[in-house]
Amino acid sequence: MPKKSESYEDMMIKLEEIVTSIESSKLTLEESMKAYENGVKLINKLYKTLNTYEGKIKVIKNNVELEVEE
Repeated sequence: MPKKSESYEDMMIKLEEIVTSIESSKLTLEESMKAYENGVKLINKLYKTLNTYEGKIKVIKNNVELEVEE
């Protein structure tokens, strides 16, 4: 079964947890590197999500501007 898409907020919470765990200095070097890698993956997903919403906002804005001009 495909994994359900995570919300932006859920991804931010996970990223905050990763940062906290790395900053705590309780992880081994290997665990820190894995956490860092997971954090980078989450950041990329967050940027993709933001870019998608930015594109949607531009489309909506352009449609509203067209309606106002008519």
